[in-house]
Amino acid sequence: MSYKFIDGSVTEAKGFKASGIHCGIRKNKSKRDIGMIFCEKRCTAGAVYTANLVQSSPITITRQNLSDGYAQAVIANSGNANTCNADGDIKARKMCELAAEELGISADDVIVASTGVIGQILPIEPIENAVPQLVAELSENGASNAAEAIMTTDTVSKEVAVETVIGGKTVRIGGISKGSGMIHPNMATMLCFVTTDAAISSEMISKAVKKAADDTFNMISIDGDTSTNDMLSVMASGLAGNEEIISEGEDYDTFTDALTAVCRQLSKMMAKDGEGATKLLVCKVSGAKTEEDARGAAKSVICSSLIKAAMFGSDANWGRVLCAIGYSGCDVDVHKVDVSFASDKGKVDVCKNGAGIEFSEDDAKEILMRDEIDIIVELNDGCGCAEAYGCDLTYDYVKINGDYRT
Repeated sequence: MSYKFIDGSVTEAKGFKASGIHCGIRKNKSKRDIGMIFCEKRCTAGAVYTANLVQSSPITITRQNLSDGYAQAVIANSGNANTCNADGDIKARKMCELAAEELGISADDVIVASTGVIGQILPIEPIENAVPQLVAELSENGASNAAEAIMTTDTVSKEVAVETVIGGKTVRIGGISKGSGMIHPNMATMLCFVTTDAAISSEMISKAVKKAADDTFNMISIDGDTSTNDMLSVMASGLAGNEEIISEGEDYDTFTDALTAVCRQLSKMMAKDGEGATKLLVCKVSGAKTEEDARGAAKSVICSSLIKAAMFGSDANWGRVLCAIGYSGCDVDVHKVDVSFASDKGKVDVCKNGAGIEFSEDDAKEILMRDEIDIIVELNDGCGCAEAYGCDLTYDYVKINGDYRT
């Protein structure tokens, strides 16, 4: 492993500050609802977005702003998605202009994001009034406030940072994200903002972001719904002083591994904090004919409502795992499949060569009652492997989404 996790967040990389305050979009005055991240210099940048054909206005504007591969700030609100609104693009662009004017930068160098209820008009006045305070409170200690400001139904904020060495220079990568429901592969209902002080070209950072997202955020499923506002953006200040990464090679691989580690940890945090969830589920598939087959099988398992419900009930219903693999569309010989369940209480084998084997239901129950469960699938047919992340399906998920707007 060429990186190590460190205490820190989105301001751990050199040059970055952040802030988060309550501006009035959300009725609850105790909840921050607008956040900002700012770098002292213009950064190379890259991003990936939701695969949903219905996309938020902030995504439209951010795509335009990042078309040159540069950015210097992020402004993001919660409580309103600014999606499916006739004036959405105007409001998203206005958010960029407000931030840029107060920061003294170009509006085209601002990443804008929103999350919350779809189809409600975004009030711009609270944001306009809040931007001066938001800028005034920018601080290297402001990451947690920014992380809180983008939360919706999340119960905990998500922050992580890693450190690695590239070209003899210490490089740091930090990130914050939000996401709890409307989460499904091809991004989740998530906003994720990552910063780094690595020197890396816009072309290579975009390549690294795509690779990291495919291996992490695109392997999450909470409820099968692909959101309209998903965004993962990365800004690189270059202040670590390494020789700029302009092509693939050892330095690029080191950077991508560290970026993926940040995204994977945030992915697990999001999956564990799924709406109403009590357990993090990790499906680990190995022995597939190809990596694509492994990814497909792992996703299919983690997306199964029947499996998620079984895990909520601590029921070792392994037949549902085989069922999900069988309809995954992947090239799998179901007569070679082994299945096990594991947690910090141990491991229990439940299926061998596609057929049930004797196991202790009591032992299995104890293993599955923990809050982090591994569903281990060995396909015994090749070298492909992958992980997917999800959570159990509980009564509270329905309660939360039954009155989401109120």
